[in-house]
Amino acid sequence: MKAKPCCAPAATPRETPVAPATSYAAKASRSTRGQLLIPAGSFAMGDAFGEGYDTDGETPVHEVRLDSFRMDATTVTNAGFAAFCKDTGYVTEAEELGVSAVFHLAFRGGRGDVLHEVAEAPWWWAVKGASWRHPGGPASSIQDRQNHPVVHVTWHDAQAYCAWAGKRLPTEAEWEFAARGGLQGSRFPWGDELTPRDRWRCNIWQGDFPRTNTADDGHVTTAPVKTYRPNGHGLWQMAGNVWEWCADWFHADYYADSPVAAPRGPEAGTTRVMRGGSYLCHDSYCHRYRVAARSSNTPDSASGNIGFRCANDAD
Repeated sequence: MKAKPCCAPAATPRETPVAPATSYAAKASRSTRGQLLIPAGSFAMGDAFGEGYDTDGETPVHEVRLDSFRMDATTVTNAGFAAFCKDTGYVTEAEELGVSAVFHLAFRGGRGDVLHEVAEAPWWWAVKGASWRHPGGPASSIQDRQNHPVVHVTWHDAQAYCAWAGKRLPTEAEWEFAARGGLQGSRFPWGDELTPRDRWRCNIWQGDFPRTNTADDGHVTTAPVKTYRPNGHGLWQMAGNVWEWCADWFHADYYADSPVAAPRGPEAGTTRVMRGGSYLCHDSYCHRYRVAARSSNTPDSASGNIGFRCANDAD
């Protein structure tokens, strides 16, 4: 399948790189609060249905073996991220830059707050004052979204939170194994059918992308993190809602040489892996809400549909 642009725009390159995340928050003692144990096992990683985009590198399907590990039951919420920022004084990269990407239907602000449309994806607007605190723009807030996933966070921001929380980002292999929920070879965390019994099981786009979202699943943008049903491991929303950062660098050809035991991704790269899709995914545009689907973005990119969840070793 021919590749299409991802539904999360990349950041404009900076003249001055940001400091490493570890400079913002000292590492805390290890914590497994809110995490579930994912048992050790092996699985067939990758796209067995031939539905992936060629340049995403979802093939070849290959065996992966993992030791047991722990995974957050949900993505990190606005309330959880607020606690981190209050405790540390952390300022996200979007706040530091003063601008972030907002989907045009989610925008809340004045005409002067829109700096420009994003090249190749004009439904994304570069909005002055958009950040995790103001996800739709300066006239929006998270006051009534405490249990929604935090968004407008970069990979560096996620790393800083993990260091403070005594956790880490999951590897890409851990993420896919956990997302499958014990189902071998399925398309989604709950099986192969998108809407079993005509019921939505994830928060993605319905309607005519990018103009009209009929919100048949109940949500135009983010949904609370415990919406729908958890998968077989007890993990919520491993498909749709927000993209989730993983620890790995991204290479489209990595699967051809990936080790069987606990792969950790390439040693270097320019973009980091994102998994799960978001509320903007639609089969006509971004069919990346399948458990095997991969995407990536630069580690300093932020937008209104990128978040993360944390992992930990089992012991």
